[in-house]
Amino acid sequence: MTDSNLFAGNPAPDLLLPPSSVIFGSTEKMALVREKIDRMAQTDLPVLIHGESGTGKDVIASLIHRHSPFGDGPFLKIHCPAISGSIESEPIAFARKALLGTNGAGSGSLVAMNRATLFLDEVSELNPALQAKLLHLLQNGKLFSSGGDSDSIDVRIIAATNRDLEQEVGLGRFRQDLFYRINVVNLSLLPLRERSADIAEIAQYFLQVFQDKFKCGARPLSGSLLGIMRRYHWPGNIRQIENLMKRYVVLGSSEESIASELMGTRDSALQLDVPLQGDMSLKKITREAIRGLESKIILRALQANHWNRKRAAKSLDISYRAFLYKLKNAGVEEPSTDVAYAAKD
Repeated sequence: MTDSNLFAGNPAPDLLLPPSSVIFGSTEKMALVREKIDRMAQTDLPVLIHGESGTGKDVIASLIHRHSPFGDGPFLKIHCPAISGSIESEPIAFARKALLGTNGAGSGSLVAMNRATLFLDEVSELNPALQAKLLHLLQNGKLFSSGGDSDSIDVRIIAATNRDLEQEVGLGRFRQDLFYRINVVNLSLLPLRERSADIAEIAQYFLQVFQDKFKCGARPLSGSLLGIMRRYHWPGNIRQIENLMKRYVVLGSSEESIASELMGTRDSALQLDVPLQGDMSLKKITREAIRGLESKIILRALQANHWNRKRAAKSLDISYRAFLYKLKNAGVEEPSTDVAYAAKD
């Protein structure tokens, strides 16, 4: 296990990847991604991975590398925003540094990089001059330096972006010919808010990882907290839930503090996942908004009354029977007994 985030670091061939059940979950669209990876794993086709920040593009790239004909070779990551506008030499020299280290240690031979995977992270951030240079160097599936064929290396290109590259091409910000060069196989990763059924397993995975790594114990996640996590919109995606679980384990955060963070004032009480195109049902959107708001109000009433349900119902001026009905519909469950120390009734 490395110190870097599993979904934010520089995945090397020996990185401990999450199990496939965590990477792909139970969502049908992610199952299609897995099938596509299985079909193209034994090829050297260029791959373009699209997804929001924190959705695990690095992990998918590393997974493809491991199962490809280049799996025994090096995995070279170039974080494109870090070099845009500042690199003075050609990308192949930067790739050499990525492999050998910035101190120049190692043989420096291009032979050492042969049959490598070159991962271009956030490729949309390359400036036009570097886009042209990269296109010039990518010829016939090889990466060429200015020295000619004798300085070429056989590489597989995997690129990733959180932008719509076709739209960027249309706006003149990304070269169309480079887009076609890197977009032979396209993989689209879902944001975590569209994988709500997988959130519990992902959270439990990271909980166990960080307990093992930091030798810290942590209370199991209650059904109540998992319910809140499933309804949260996760703008930082898997990276955010990873960091949340790391903090929960290392700092000994309470479930109440985690719940308050996810339901904090920075998030709108009416945080909606409204489709930007296609048919929209006002009745459905309104119903979901009311349900989400009621869930938050019920949870806060329970927390304020130390999880005593009768007192919480009284504080909301509704009958106990009506409160229990709304509690069930909201999916809010009582946390572990050391948190809910007051009698429920």
